[in-house]
Amino acid sequence: MKKLSLFSAVVTFIVCVPASFAATPLTNPETSQLRPAGTVSASGATHLGDLEDKLAEKAREEGATGYVITSAGGNNQMHGTATIYK
Repeated sequence: MKKLSLFSAVVTFIVCVPASFAATPLTNPETSQLRPAGTVSASGATHLGDLEDKLAEKAREEGATGYVITSAGGNNQMHGTATIYK
């Protein structure tokens, strides 16, 4: 029983902690309470989900609390930009 409780605690920690440091996608109404802090760009993604992950990672590296994707495009290689908010 102790091992199960410890395992549950470790899994919860692993799942929850990285999410608390991630920048989250925002909608335009949500940005009214935040200050724009710049833009980030990413390229080389193979699909839109990959592009969003790359932009979210760059926003997190810049210390943003959230981001709004402002452009996305490409054929075989996706590229895009996002405005970051702090």
